Amino acid sequence: MRILGLDVGDMRTGVAISDPQGILATPLTVLASRDENALIAEILTLVGQHKVERVVVGLPRRLSGDLGKQANKVTAFADKLSAQAKQSDLDQLDVQLWDERLSTKAAQRLKTKADGRGSKLRPGAKRGARNHGFSAKAGVDAIAAAYILEGFLDSQHSGDAEES
Repeated sequence: MRILGLDVGDMRTGVAISDPQGILATPLTVLASRDENALIAEILTLVGQHKVERVVVGLPRRLSGDLGKQANKVTAFADKLSAQAKQSDLDQLDVQLWDERLSTKAAQRLKTKADGRGSKLRPGAKRGARNHGFSAKAGVDAIAAAYILEGFLDSQHSGDAEES
């Protein structure tokens, strides 16, 4: 079963996808978040293209576990995505929230480690080249989505291992 992972933000939404067996998560793309209806339409297009059966939306809880303002926005977004899926003949699509605490920080650490390995991984690293923050931040959003999805997938498989 293919699963889509989302890291929903105010400016950008990172998207990741699982392999068909639901074992590995891979960053897929980054979508603009400014127009919620357009964002939902793009996500549903990806769902159809990749034959996705479940969407895991990262829920940004506070470190204490409480829900804040952003978590409430993401919950409302997930509800709207689920409703739009049903209206778009995607009744089988399961939309779930998943605790994403610290996923963006972990993604930033992974990206920093990868960028530090050598100039081949840093395409704009020539002397005098400007650093364009959007693409760098966008990459972190897709990695964060993969991190969220990987956490969800791991939880599913750890339950399988305990049952064996």
